[in-house]
Amino acid sequence: MFTLGIDYGTNSVRALVVRCKDGAELGVAVFAYPSGHQGVLLDPKDHQLARQNPADHLLGLEKSIKGALAQAKKTKGFDARLVVGLGVDTTGSSPIPVDAANTPLALDAKWSKNLAAQCWLWKDHTSVKEAAEITALAAKVRPHYIAKCGNTYSSEWFWAKILHCRRSAPAVFRAAYSWVELADWIPSVLAGVKDPRAVKRGVCCAGHKALYADEWGGLPDVEFLAQLDPALADLRGRLYDKAYDANVPAGTLCPEWAKKLGLSVGIPIAIGEMDVHYGAIGSGVCEGTLVKVIGTSTCDCGVVSAAKTVRDIPGICGIVNGSILPGYYGLEAGQSAVGDIFKWFVEGVLGDASLHAVLTAEAAKLKPGQSGLLALDWNNGNRTVLVDPLLTGLTLGTTLYTTKAELYRALIEATAFGARAIIERFREYGVPIDRVVCAGGIAEKNPLLMQIYADVTGCTMLVAGSSQACALGSAVAAAVLAGAHKDFATAQKKMTRLKAGVAYRPKAKNQEVYERLYALYRKLHDSFGGVDKAADLSRVMKDLLDIKAASHA
Repeated sequence: MFTLGIDYGTNSVRALVVRCKDGAELGVAVFAYPSGHQGVLLDPKDHQLARQNPADHLLGLEKSIKGALAQAKKTKGFDARLVVGLGVDTTGSSPIPVDAANTPLALDAKWSKNLAAQCWLWKDHTSVKEAAEITALAAKVRPHYIAKCGNTYSSEWFWAKILHCRRSAPAVFRAAYSWVELADWIPSVLAGVKDPRAVKRGVCCAGHKALYADEWGGLPDVEFLAQLDPALADLRGRLYDKAYDANVPAGTLCPEWAKKLGLSVGIPIAIGEMDVHYGAIGSGVCEGTLVKVIGTSTCDCGVVSAAKTVRDIPGICGIVNGSILPGYYGLEAGQSAVGDIFKWFVEGVLGDASLHAVLTAEAAKLKPGQSGLLALDWNNGNRTVLVDPLLTGLTLGTTLYTTKAELYRALIEATAFGARAIIERFREYGVPIDRVVCAGGIAEKNPLLMQIYADVTGCTMLVAGSSQACALGSAVAAAVLAGAHKDFATAQKKMTRLKAGVAYRPKAKNQEVYERLYALYRKLHDSFGGVDKAADLSRVMKDLLDIKAASHA
């Protein structure tokens, strides 16, 4: 038996064919989104805006699956009729405005050029004011709503984006019958669901991003939403009442898509989860293991048994029962930019993508502290632990002799310092972290970064065995639902593994230097982040953004 995992990333979608008995990967295909800049729709007047074209999602769904199946057919014994299930993961929160037939508004010619009618990509930060309003109102009248998401609601999330659409693009808001997360919409397309109210919603996106919890009756109550905007209260009835963990299928493959893909009608489709959550499963997450999925951004995922009590953790994105593994609280944190920071510097500032390898080699020759540089990893805001999208990047210590390689290494070190801040926050609140497993292309291809992470955090860095951990986790979920394995623990044991012989261990001499650098990093972190009021520099970055916005206006 085989399953398919479909992984929607920021710039592309990939499909992976996996053998259930041992996790062997028989076929993979990647489809780059054709719209916008590397698949992202941008606005030169607003650097906070990031959208995607749902037409790219549909085209990529067909192209990637067919490509992966074609490659798998080269393996003796494979037959598409033996594919017993599909799983889907996507970025999140990436909500889509849809009509009453569950069709994205962007697919209608009337709205196809309207940025507000597109999928609101996870990295869209246009909803800063709305997120702050939600945080303030919840703190006043429903503190339990935000207690599980670090006491701060994010501009990257569901309600903030919808409220911003209501205010900035009221015509689009009125035209939308409902809103569906990309992670829920793709499975609904495969299942042939034509009514947004019938879409099976995953608790992964609902709990982390839409303030959903069974303990308070699902989504935020009508009274709360009405205080934000009566239109949100009206929308609530067109959303959903129940969200589900990965033990529940999102549906079964409909005849239309079965024929299109050459698969069997009626095979189960796993509930949609965010890419990093299924990536954690594909990396073997269990209690005591922190999984870092390192890509354009980084997400840190851990699990704690639902039989235990988990304290509310300030600054942590979400603590939700079943959001990663059924039967466990899923805990999520992360950094809003990691690979994107390196990409910005090398391709944006230096203008030469080929320099990544050159600068990595030159930076590897430098010793910790040799450059005299220190940077903050906030080029796309801070997701954890400050939860502030209005923070920006900073590099200190440059001289007339500072080199490109020194700056490049300082940026890597900055992301490592941010990673350590997250680990320390988890441990401070009693979350066990016995080992760290990293996944993603950067973890596989950049030994320099991995060693710096080990030296800065003091943790041994292991690497997931699959280069497609997110898609693999989706395939694992499909295998469980199809009955290929009795439960997730068994499926993970059979289908996931670590990269053999790869372990980056902290070097004592480097650690000594990084302890001093990290202490300085925390001074900058707490001052610019507004934590240390004795040296409050927290308005400087925001004032620069205000000046920038005013000049555009």
